[in-house]
Amino acid sequence: MNKRGFIAFGLALAGALAGLAAPVAADEKLKVTASFSILGDMVHQIGGDRVNVVTLVGPNGDAHVYQPTPADARALLDSRVLFLNGLGFEGWMPRLQQSTGFKGLTIVVSTGVETQQMEEEDGGKARKVTDPHAWQSLANGRLYAQNIRDGLVMADPEGKAGYEASAAKFIAAIDALEAEVKASIDQIPAARRRIITSHDAFGYFGIAYGMQFLAPAGVATDAEPSAKDVARIIRQIRSEKIPAVFLENITDTRMIAQISRDSGAKIGGTLFSDALSPADGPAATYLDMFRHNIKSLRSALAPEGN
Repeated sequence: MNKRGFIAFGLALAGALAGLAAPVAADEKLKVTASFSILGDMVHQIGGDRVNVVTLVGPNGDAHVYQPTPADARALLDSRVLFLNGLGFEGWMPRLQQSTGFKGLTIVVSTGVETQQMEEEDGGKARKVTDPHAWQSLANGRLYAQNIRDGLVMADPEGKAGYEASAAKFIAAIDALEAEVKASIDQIPAARRRIITSHDAFGYFGIAYGMQFLAPAGVATDAEPSAKDVARIIRQIRSEKIPAVFLENITDTRMIAQISRDSGAKIGGTLFSDALSPADGPAATYLDMFRHNIKSLRSALAPEGN
């Protein structure tokens, strides 16, 4: 957000806060804010009926380039807990927290993740940055669930038993799904486990499940790959016989469509990377997102009949 936009945001925020409600009554639900849709679903799964979750960046939204609104500021100030991914994913959040003076409990759900590095273009030069997309490994999803559980218990000790039971159920579902993911990957020949995606969001998935994801853009979805980068990807697809390229639900599809046309690789479908689908879509929850993505990968890459 530029200086002029931030001033306008501050003026609008002042108006929004003028009617801010009184502190939450004891018999009301615990009000919490989640930074983006994947995290919002996970908090809802564990918080259940005791929690009222407001998600700032909604379905199909791009948290990399998001600009907060006065409504976001009001929701944050009305919340007892803020759940963040961290790892630099929500670059706009520190300013939102500072401008609102949020004093509630902040939980960084990626705490404990063994992070990995990725390359990002900066002024024409590549530099190493922390990959923030840790939720793309189900093992990390378990850590997220544990951190969410602990954060809810800290904010609402009376709900401890319910939060622990919901978290245990959610983690058991993650365990079962991880077995399905690994079985599906086993159906894809090793030589075909290389694909192209719009931006570099699947590094943790690749390491966890033995696949290689290549992306013309780096970590940020607003990165504009050069013609040289796109040409390099096309040459690589042809020389290494990479079978498929995939769209992503949060990025412009034109670049991948061009790469598909020029390289001859088929478009394997849409993968959900940084955001869920709307409620009536194929990836309305964190677990459904994984089911959809692995089904799309298997359909595009596994030999017919598998």
